[in-house]
Amino acid sequence: MPHLPVADHWFDSKTIGDGITLLWEPHVVPLMRCNIWHVRGRDRDLLIDTGMGIASLRDAAKNLLGAKVTAVATHTHSDHIGGHHEFDDTMVHKAEAAALAHPDGHATLRRAEMPTNYVAAIERSGYHVEETLITALPSADYDIDAYGIKEAVVTQVVMEGDVVDLGNRHFEVLHLPGHSPGSMGLWEAATATLFSGDAIYDGPLLDEIEGADIPAYLHTMKRLRELPVEVVHAGHDPSFGRARLIELADAYIRQRS
Repeated sequence: MPHLPVADHWFDSKTIGDGITLLWEPHVVPLMRCNIWHVRGRDRDLLIDTGMGIASLRDAAKNLLGAKVTAVATHTHSDHIGGHHEFDDTMVHKAEAAALAHPDGHATLRRAEMPTNYVAAIERSGYHVEETLITALPSADYDIDAYGIKEAVVTQVVMEGDVVDLGNRHFEVLHLPGHSPGSMGLWEAATATLFSGDAIYDGPLLDEIEGADIPAYLHTMKRLRELPVEVVHAGHDPSFGRARLIELADAYIRQRS
């Protein structure tokens, strides 16, 4: 394993506007660098995905968080639920609730410990899987081999059409399977804003990994293409608008149809 330096901080953040802040882990490789979205509400806040769980998200975001916080899982891959165990209120689609409560225990930070078929599927999509999934350590005594996803308490199980009420903001749950069975997005019609998780983002999409379903993904893309969005805040990579959403969806449909 290469020698890894010790990071002077683990999370970065950027104010997006409209009560939205983006947090991310700069020392996690791009493949696994999840966008963590904080949405401020009158009655409660949302944290949409929580990253890898390598360092405490709750501590890093303490100056952002309101008194009531719901940690949303757009899906339950390890790069999106690592910090959910830190929160008393969590939300996940019914199809993946068990995976949030009882992670499979196979999460690792080393390429050598990943299933070869998983690595092959990722690299076919256009990523290179590095020897380690982090480029620094959060502390000098951090044990990379002790990494794992902790069990979270599941308090809210949602399905298509459910409404997430923050008091002054309302998001509709969209079931967007394909990347995983319980992938979901949060759609705010009032602002034409979609938090899409990994259903769509502006980078190589993973549709050949375990749990993925290409026919379901095609249906999701056709649905997203018709959504009157103005901005998509995705699970990875930069946010984008409706024109780019249509380009990405059309490119996927052409590739997989």
